[in-house]
Amino acid sequence: MTTTTETTPAGGPAATDASPVRTAPRSAARRRRLYQWLFVAPAVLYLLAFFGFPLVRNILMSFQEFTPTTYFTGEAPFNGLDNWRAVFSNELFGDALWQTVLFTIGSLAGQFTIGLALAVFFTRRFPLSGVVRAVLLLPWLVPMVVSAVVWRRIMDEDHGVLNSFLKTLGLTGDGVPWLSSPSVALLSAVLVNIWIGIPFNMVILYGGLQEIPREVYEAAALDGAGPWRTFRSITLPMLRPVVTVVLVLGFMSTIKVLDLILALTGGGPADSTQTLGTMTYQLSFMQLDFGQGAVVGNVLILVSAVFAVLYLRVNRAQSGQGK
Repeated sequence: MTTTTETTPAGGPAATDASPVRTAPRSAARRRRLYQWLFVAPAVLYLLAFFGFPLVRNILMSFQEFTPTTYFTGEAPFNGLDNWRAVFSNELFGDALWQTVLFTIGSLAGQFTIGLALAVFFTRRFPLSGVVRAVLLLPWLVPMVVSAVVWRRIMDEDHGVLNSFLKTLGLTGDGVPWLSSPSVALLSAVLVNIWIGIPFNMVILYGGLQEIPREVYEAAALDGAGPWRTFRSITLPMLRPVVTVVLVLGFMSTIKVLDLILALTGGGPADSTQTLGTMTYQLSFMQLDFGQGAVVGNVLILVSAVFAVLYLRVNRAQSGQGK
């Protein structure tokens, strides 16, 4: 009598039984990844709709001949680099670019210097220090247009509070034309923007100062270091990452200031406060030349993008050092 013996391949059932075990983690990982994308999708759609699409549209618009009619019909003809040539050959573009540089550098220098001084001052506790800090935040919390309107009244040549105060002190006989003189108007806009941006610099720098260990200052005092040497050798080097972030963010917000200048001077007098932001507005909505307005807007976007990349690199470097 013969018996038939069935041999099972080694590892057969084990392999069959193990396949669900192997696929289960994969399914869980796919579901987890799907859930992650579902949570991220609204933010991605928002960015594409309100940032990505306008950016692409603005770039395309700079290569088209846009008029009020073709703007609504969408049949603007392609004109190559004509808009770019027209903008770069416009004398106002050079003036606006230079005034944007002056406005940005002057604003950043004033905001950072005064903000740092106030941040260092508030590291020392005194009665009502919290109340004073809260009051100093008001310029940052008030809408920029409101601040511009208030300062326009303060700097009025004939009836402004500032000129009345200067006359009382005997510093001037006639009113200073803060906003009506081409040689003074840009400086006035810088001063107002400094006043608005001081609280932001103060708050961020104050937070950075709180992160510096007190033991470092105590060791410096034991070594006989004075206040200035301590500030120069300890405070500034340890505050450098925060300083970089403050300056980069300040640059990105200052270079595209529009509402402040429009409400304060309107870009005048004689285009003395015309910046790239106001030039974009005037070309697009006053002269209805949307193509050239898009060109100036693209220049602003490009400069802002460069500093945005710089900010991200600095932030990533700081995160790496923190680990």
